[in-house]
Amino acid sequence: MNSPVVQQEIYLTEARLSSPPAESLIKYYDLPVLEHEKRHFHEFNLVDLAHTVMLAEQGIISRNVARTILKGLVELRDSDPQTFPTDPLKGSFLLQVESYLSARMGEDIAGQMHTGRSRIDQGTTVRRLYERNRLLDVLQQLNNFRDALVAQAERHSRAIMPGYTHMQQAQPWVFGHYLLSVSARLNDDFARLVEVYARVNLNPLGAVGLAGTSWPLDRDRTTELLGFGGVLENSKLGREGYYSAELAAALSILMATLNDLSTDLHLWSATEFGFVESGDAYCGTSSIFPQKKNPAGLEAIKKAAGGSVTWLAAALATFRAEGTGDQTMRDLPFIDESLETTEGMLILFTGIIETLIVHEDRMREALNGSWCTASNLADVIVRNTGLSFRKVHHIVARLVRICLSEEIAPTNITLADLNRAAQQTVGQDVEIDETSLREALDPEVFVRTRVSTGSVSPGEVDRMLETARTQLSTDRKWLLSERARLREAGAKLDAAVDSVMAG
Repeated sequence: MNSPVVQQEIYLTEARLSSPPAESLIKYYDLPVLEHEKRHFHEFNLVDLAHTVMLAEQGIISRNVARTILKGLVELRDSDPQTFPTDPLKGSFLLQVESYLSARMGEDIAGQMHTGRSRIDQGTTVRRLYERNRLLDVLQQLNNFRDALVAQAERHSRAIMPGYTHMQQAQPWVFGHYLLSVSARLNDDFARLVEVYARVNLNPLGAVGLAGTSWPLDRDRTTELLGFGGVLENSKLGREGYYSAELAAALSILMATLNDLSTDLHLWSATEFGFVESGDAYCGTSSIFPQKKNPAGLEAIKKAAGGSVTWLAAALATFRAEGTGDQTMRDLPFIDESLETTEGMLILFTGIIETLIVHEDRMREALNGSWCTASNLADVIVRNTGLSFRKVHHIVARLVRICLSEEIAPTNITLADLNRAAQQTVGQDVEIDETSLREALDPEVFVRTRVSTGSVSPGEVDRMLETARTQLSTDRKWLLSERARLREAGAKLDAAVDSVMAG
């Protein structure tokens, strides 16, 4: 490696600005930006390696210069990011790396690495790489969560419970069927994030500042070496960040799915319900109430989901001035936190679901004395009598009203009670036998007799379980394939670096 050229370092801003940055600008702008960029240390290094290899292959810089730069970048790659020295007066992380290399090989060599690129396209390439990789981590955890959910659905595929609308008992339900409804939403969340991934995983490197460059860059080569799915073609779009808004929206929708499930489980774990119970490892206790076991994990997920509601709005608000070309409008630092939060909540929720205690006996017990089979009684009467559903709805509604006022349980209803309601509403008796009346109000019979696609019947629940497993298997294969493709791209980059360094 060449001996460093001893000279006083000139900061980038000194050539154009007549005064150093204000302390407040350093504290509230330069330092936060630098700290954020340091999180992308690995991605900055990958972009520098790929760009330098391409410059050498295209003959834009000499092989000797490229070898020297690459040796410094490989040394940096193998170092501890926490020990990398930074000085906010030097500017962004790109300039920090240039300063690091200049101290080792001289600015005349290190400065050539920046040929044919801008801080704009380099920065957006780094961010897309980071967000792409973190999004794959989110998708991995999402699959783990779906797996835990489907396993619980299978274990409780026959667990009958009350189903609710308006927080009132509506019809008999099955807990496994409920969990599969959440799994179906998560299928959509996975598909949505994969669609976003395709737009995140485009290469802006080579778009330069705005209008492209006169240097003969090979953008397809850096796309290959960095594992991007394609080139972000229009040079003006190299700096835009609207893909981040779409990513924020998809993550927010996923968090909404987690919120709905955690809210239901939180409610059903209340003493008054007692349907489910979080494992002790995911609960807390009270400092004053000795008897309490608080579902702290579920509460943490609901709290995180509350903040996620603002992610898309914050992104669009940040981009409101995008058309002016404002540099500060391109980056969304909170996207990193959004990805981290979503992944963390998926990890937490997976543990909660895997250890969830389900009280099937309590669920069945809640159906005792329930009128949630009333809609089925109406269907049976329509089928047996030919009366319109609306007329029969009136009859059954009056029957419920009579029985509630006279404290008659559903299991004790007689044909006389039914006909009393019929006479009061439609002025005629209902022709139905006692057996049909009893079975119509039986929750077990209700579940067995559902025939529509997607219903709570055992056969449909089993079919949807198989569908969920098949979809999860397909999505796992996609993720494995994509990670393998990126590893292959990484191997190509290593081989290209070795080739240039070997001369």
